[in-house]
Amino acid sequence: MKFKQRIPFFCIMLSFLAITNCQKKKLSKKLNVLLICVDDLRPELNSFGASYISSPNIDALAEKGVSFQNHFVNSPSCGPSRYTLLTGQYGPAGNNALFRRANTINEGKQEVYRSMPEWFKSHGYTTVSVGKVSHHPGGRGGKNWNDSTKIEMPNAWDKHLMPVAEWKHPRGMMHGLANGQIRVKSGDMDVFETLEGDDNIYPDGAITNEALHQLKMLANNNKDPFFLAVGIIKPHLPFGAPKKYYDRYNVVELPEIKHPQKPKERTTWHGSGEFMKYNRWGKNPNEDANFANEVRRHYAACVSYADAQVGKILAELKRTGADKNTIVVLWGDHGWHLGEHAIWGKHSLFEESLHAPLIIHYPAMENKGANTNAIVETVDIFPTLCDLVGIEIPEFGNGVSLKKILEAPNSSGRNAIAYNNKASTIRTSTHRMTLHKDGFVELYDHTTAQKETKNVAEEHLELVKALKDELHSRLERSNKNR
Repeated sequence: MKFKQRIPFFCIMLSFLAITNCQKKKLSKKLNVLLICVDDLRPELNSFGASYISSPNIDALAEKGVSFQNHFVNSPSCGPSRYTLLTGQYGPAGNNALFRRANTINEGKQEVYRSMPEWFKSHGYTTVSVGKVSHHPGGRGGKNWNDSTKIEMPNAWDKHLMPVAEWKHPRGMMHGLANGQIRVKSGDMDVFETLEGDDNIYPDGAITNEALHQLKMLANNNKDPFFLAVGIIKPHLPFGAPKKYYDRYNVVELPEIKHPQKPKERTTWHGSGEFMKYNRWGKNPNEDANFANEVRRHYAACVSYADAQVGKILAELKRTGADKNTIVVLWGDHGWHLGEHAIWGKHSLFEESLHAPLIIHYPAMENKGANTNAIVETVDIFPTLCDLVGIEIPEFGNGVSLKKILEAPNSSGRNAIAYNNKASTIRTSTHRMTLHKDGFVELYDHTTAQKETKNVAEEHLELVKALKDELHSRLERSNKNR
């Protein structure tokens, strides 16, 4: 009788141990990663100090995470900036940077280090990309960016998706306006527009819908952790968003454009060729203040439209319950001039081209809603994510983990470097130095009101030499690692 009485207790203990072991296995699963990339996004968001911008969803993420107020990209163009994000290395300055890397892999002539998604895949992650994550939305080459024999990032993604809806192909989506309008000749396409309709009348609606579908499937698969990257196109040119977003800015008073004059001395100024080639109805924003403000309102509308897509993705993450085990990173691939230095676009090495938003949130983080002024770079994201999920940080990277800053936002960062085809630059907490390939130097003091409008290089020769040495050292070291 006694033996029979003990059996239920024994069974209960076995059940308890089994449940405990299951819980331990569930808790020991690596954190998921949700990386949201937004194209041409200035750090002009409510959470980054722009009170007139309506960005409630990104701001809500900022309230849960840490906002890097001094995040700088490593190149002021889509392709090379995304190269640094996805490889953790400084690389070529052209938009074909990742395709050049792919060609090296395909030729097999030299070793190429693993990309970030490939690194995570090798550590048991399911990797999925939706939209514009690498330079070409969908990650393929060819005339219409849909040739599956030309892969931008070999071995990186389990799925590399780009819904095209009525825009026919990824190239059409990239430069599309409402209801399937595709850019054929830039001069025939309006630089901005706004139309009545829901979010799906513009390309990011289809990208977001696919992202929601993939997120649902990944969250329901408890076998492997996931690395999901979603690339939102707007506010990339041409500026187009549903009217409800434009209406938010119809009567908003815009702040003055800072230092709107074209530089008189030599700089990395350019003539805004990407912007100017669109149909502008004969108007130039550098000469027409009303037109300049219209451009700025349409850009702001695109930011709010992109913010709405971010909101949908984060809401789905929460609905699935995966938010409790997922790191979320929101990253802008570079900045964008809206008239500063008489530039409308990116590509320069001024602050406006290189300064972009970065927000990181992870479960159980202590410093929710904190801002950090530490200077950080895009190449730091790869090692940071490795550090946060507990996998090995690759030795070949040029970045450093930001985990210590996330844990102590008042910590200092390190100087940020960037480059284009004509020059390279280094940003400290007080100065920016830009070094042209022929040796010409720009030095700007960010502690003064003039900031990047007065070249003070001749007044600070020792500082120029020190920054040159650091810039050369870090770029040369990166070349050895590639």
